[in-house]
Amino acid sequence: MTAETRDALLEAATVQRLRRSAEVDTGLLVTDFGCPDPVAVKALASAEVLFTGWGCPPLTADALARMPRLRAVVHAAGTVRHHVTAAAWERGLLVSSAAAANALPVAEYTVAAVLFSNKRVLAAARAYSAERGRVNVLRSFPGIGNYRRTVGIVGASRIGRRVIELLRPFDLRVLVHDPYLDPAEASGLGVEAAGLDELARSSDVVSIHAPELPGTRHLFDAARLALMPDGATLINTARGSLVDTAALTEELVSGRLHAVLDHTDPEVLPAESPLYDLPNVLLTPHLAGSLGAELRRLADAAVDELELYARGLPFVHGVDPGLLDRSA
Repeated sequence: MTAETRDALLEAATVQRLRRSAEVDTGLLVTDFGCPDPVAVKALASAEVLFTGWGCPPLTADALARMPRLRAVVHAAGTVRHHVTAAAWERGLLVSSAAAANALPVAEYTVAAVLFSNKRVLAAARAYSAERGRVNVLRSFPGIGNYRRTVGIVGASRIGRRVIELLRPFDLRVLVHDPYLDPAEASGLGVEAAGLDELARSSDVVSIHAPELPGTRHLFDAARLALMPDGATLINTARGSLVDTAALTEELVSGRLHAVLDHTDPEVLPAESPLYDLPNVLLTPHLAGSLGAELRRLADAAVDELELYARGLPFVHGVDPGLLDRSA
């Protein structure tokens, strides 16, 4: 991991826990597995477990050849796609991810976005400020509120399921689209299974929690965005590529739709993008995932897994390579 990642993740108490389970040098950072530094070369040659985070380089066949004793990778972040390669799976490495821990703040952000969107909090706050308090809420914002609104969840992923759980206390109808979710399982979750077009057409708020895969690119294109009701809100805390940015921008500029976007495509929009200034858009800088105090949860989850490994027990959050073709 990078030095910035290490400093954010590893507080003193976490380092103490690490040292109780493993011989570890938290001052040794490797961001290039081909690095000729003799200290790094020696450490990699003897390493049994890699403790990884953001900034970890790919575990290529060449990199793995420098780590003959490597048996496991414990990732203190979400997806392992960026560094756990086919060569690593072929080697039979055990891999754990803190994706379940990272799902929690994303779900919390989403629920806040759902409730605020139906209440039109962003638009009302901007109008209240612009008019210096001279706003007639009943006249300016008719029909707002969460009572009996319909929320569409795209993807029964870890995050999607946590969102469903957190929405249960509210008087909302929840639709879910996931090609791997059957009606009986949906019923068990307390939601209604729906086709994607039906979900888009029926929802006051649509929240995307699907993985970034070739088949999910532009899942919400111009045609599907056009199905959404006037005044509906699109929330994207997944990946920007799941939405056609040009098509969404057109809908937002027209004022027909609203959006809460924590991810965009490109990841940083051009400075001239109108999405920065539109009153019907809340644009945040990849904020939903673990940050600040929440990073401690990721570190704790990763150390929990390392402790299990040290005791000869299986990971609780092991990554199944057979599921990577349909998960993040």
